[in-house]
Amino acid sequence: MIYDFHTHSNNSFDSKEKLEDMCISAIEKGITHIGFTEHFCLNSIRKTYGYMNFDRFSRDTLEAKTKFSKQLNIYKGIEICEPHLMNDDYKDALESLNIDMILGSVHNIRNMGLRDLIKTYDYKKAYELYFQEVYDMVKNADFDIAAHIDLLNRYAYKTIGTYDFKDNIEMIEEIFKLIIKREKGIEINTSVFRGREDNMENSLKLIKLYKSLGGEIITVGSDAHKAEDVGQYCKESLKIISELGFKYIFTFEERHAIGNRIV
Repeated sequence: MIYDFHTHSNNSFDSKEKLEDMCISAIEKGITHIGFTEHFCLNSIRKTYGYMNFDRFSRDTLEAKTKFSKQLNIYKGIEICEPHLMNDDYKDALESLNIDMILGSVHNIRNMGLRDLIKTYDYKKAYELYFQEVYDMVKNADFDIAAHIDLLNRYAYKTIGTYDFKDNIEMIEEIFKLIIKREKGIEINTSVFRGREDNMENSLKLIKLYKSLGGEIITVGSDAHKAEDVGQYCKESLKIISELGFKYIFTFEERHAIGNRIV
């Protein structure tokens, strides 16, 4: 069993890949479970706003499930950036949706994208602001999986630098404690390894800390926006979490976490 629970097709504003082609790539690579987590946004000042067409997304996933039912388990989800800032709006919008999971993430702070954040603030302040926003998200938002907890590092390592784990450990601990208390999960987002295998060190520290605090709900996702990236490093990540003592990798159906024994 190989899982990729964070992907984007052309149902997201930033992908041009057909959902069917993503599925074909997954099957060719031996993926058995794939989750499409398309960007959904109700904030009119964000570039993601207004793009999602749920009728189209539902049609694409239904067609793929019918076509590939014997080869691939397909799940339908969404990724919401900063959902805690518009809780009531999202609550109303999500009530009628038939989805399996919600990824909660932080891509913007103080109305700035993360690339602008690192141009505006120094190393210490930028990471402080970022992790504080993640804390606020996991405390207040409706989500199932906290996506790419240390996303800022993807943009910052070439300029202000990769974050030093010890500089941010207190806030990261509080983030994980909240996630665990609320019975939510985290992911290993393997996109941080594409071309940067050296970045595994911080990811391992994060996962170990989450496990030491009692965290159990964990998924793996490539964050692929292209068919060629589907499943990348997912098999290796599954091996890593098994070696760290996790007994289960989780999938979600109708927003219920389901533990799948790691063999």
